[in-house]
Amino acid sequence: MGMTAENLADKHKITREECDAFGLRSQTRWAEAQAAGWFDAELAPLEVKAGRKTEEFAVDESPRVVDMAKMAKLKPVFKKDGVVTAGNASGISDGAGAVLLASEEAVKKHNLTPLARVVSYQVSGVDPTIMGIGPVPAITGALKRACLKKSDIDIYDINEAFAAQWLACVKELEIDPEIINQCGGAIALGHPLGASGSRITAHLTHALQRTGKKYAVGSACIGGGQGIALVLENAA
Repeated sequence: MGMTAENLADKHKITREECDAFGLRSQTRWAEAQAAGWFDAELAPLEVKAGRKTEEFAVDESPRVVDMAKMAKLKPVFKKDGVVTAGNASGISDGAGAVLLASEEAVKKHNLTPLARVVSYQVSGVDPTIMGIGPVPAITGALKRACLKKSDIDIYDINEAFAAQWLACVKELEIDPEIINQCGGAIALGHPLGASGSRITAHLTHALQRTGKKYAVGSACIGGGQGIALVLENAA
């Protein structure tokens, strides 16, 4: 999949420096959000036994303290003179996530208080050689189904499989980067395959609650040539 990110970098003329700067952005924004306590509501602390001791893990372990000088020293992983390095790509990490999804009927029957409403979703197919661009048609389709414009969305979260892939998506979508991945993303947090979608959904749900904003969109590329997107509405 790394070569698909290199393909997108070539297509959109994305430089190594741009990728490293985005990798640093992800780490920095995660650190700022962590310090502000913005992840507290969405994380479930996990107790792990180590011999006779029991340790509680309540903070993600993947994030690192980095700077541009350190990033620049890392070698390209997938091709000579490429842009993808260990510093500007997501790491494969362990993680778990859960989302409780209920119908309107079930919410009323069980007297539940929903945090957000699923407005629409979209799964799209793309050329496998540039699979990372999948969020573009997926987001476009999900917004069309919801009868919303890109400008109607307050918060976006596009999974950071690779910096080059993320930057290519933002270029094609023409969305203000400042409202996307405001708390960092997978380059800092890691990419626990199978759990990243629920992590993004939970994060956006709580971000809507915390900020009082109305709409959020989460999206990710899928290996093999797909993209998926979800539109959420604050239920408060």
